[in-house]
Amino acid sequence: MNVSNNKILITGGASGIGLGLTERFVQEGNTVIICGRREEVLRDVAAKFPSVITRTCDLSLADERLALCQWIADEHPDLNVLVNNAGIQQWMSITDDDFMERAKDEITVNIEAPLHLTSLLVKLPSLTAILNVTSGLSFAPLAKVPVYSATKAFFHSFTLSLRHSLAAKGIDVIELIPPALNTDLGGKGIHDHAPPVSGFVDAIFEQLKQGKTELTYGTSETRANGSAEDLRNWFNQMNPSV
Repeated sequence: MNVSNNKILITGGASGIGLGLTERFVQEGNTVIICGRREEVLRDVAAKFPSVITRTCDLSLADERLALCQWIADEHPDLNVLVNNAGIQQWMSITDDDFMERAKDEITVNIEAPLHLTSLLVKLPSLTAILNVTSGLSFAPLAKVPVYSATKAFFHSFTLSLRHSLAAKGIDVIELIPPALNTDLGGKGIHDHAPPVSGFVDAIFEQLKQGKTELTYGTSETRANGSAEDLRNWFNQMNPSV
């Protein structure tokens, strides 16, 4: 895809990886629309980047997803790029009393929401690219975030099928595969040790300009291209026996 002169919707574009993508796409000369649940955070981004268009939307609710896509069709029918970035990560165990409730939340936001948005916005005649943010955990899960890892494995698989399905329509389907980065995903402080988002964004934009469709960085490159034995080793390293 071209990295400039697009109109782009980034879900969860006000924080973490989404904010990093927002900043860079603005710098590259794109019109950027971001959506998220927290209106005050959206306002902060708009204050820093006045060209950014914001829309408050709780993607866990089907009615709000429908309203978002109807608004796009009515107000921004020239939207040509969808970035499915929004996601939640919860550290939990199958033995937790609230496991199923929290698992459903992750499945809704990480799987149901991007599939729903994609199915609606792919009908826009202007759409030329879909960028799905998965994870290095798609390939070797972290047992402390079992449902998150599984949702990202699902989304990786779905992205492969989507790329095949939309090839005839000329729509690029691109997978962004980050490793752990220094964001608040999963809770404040959990990923303070991880690399900054800026390095990841620099790397993926270089790969976008090269025309690649599976964009990796750091350890996610090793995992995305690893053998079965490599992935077993990654799993054992991340999940030592108690």
